[in-house]
Amino acid sequence: MTTQPWTPPSARERLGILRRTKSVAVVGASNNPARPSFFVATYLLSSSRYQVSFVNPRLKELLGHPVYPSLADVPDVDLVSVFRKHDDLPEVTEEVIKAGARTLWLQLGLWHDEVAERGAGAGLDVVMNRCVKIEHARFAGGLHLAGFNTGVISSRRQSTP
Repeated sequence: MTTQPWTPPSARERLGILRRTKSVAVVGASNNPARPSFFVATYLLSSSRYQVSFVNPRLKELLGHPVYPSLADVPDVDLVSVFRKHDDLPEVTEEVIKAGARTLWLQLGLWHDEVAERGAGAGLDVVMNRCVKIEHARFAGGLHLAGFNTGVISSRRQSTP
């Protein structure tokens, strides 16, 4: 039996993933405010309805929330947002599969064809080289043509991811 090659989810499919997600685990979360994972963590906690968990074996707490040493320790997770280096992605993918998550989301700059094939073959939705914060804000009306929401009143109907 030959498996189909992985294809990136469309914008409509990404919106569907975000809408059905209830919990997000940020793997590779950092307490350094200059790191993208910190920025995403603050956004998800303040601007989304998701139950957010953090994974980093070197931290105990982040933004007032406990940090788990491994994904296996997170009690419930739908979507795993990954901030790890390229070489760590195959191992992280196996952890995501074992955790029973539905979505493997590799952040901007992360692309790994074998990981996408393995994840999709195991039944995961796989998103690569996209920021979960940017995608959520885009669908929730938090982005504007100039970047972030300018506060200008718009006649566009807002969606709730």
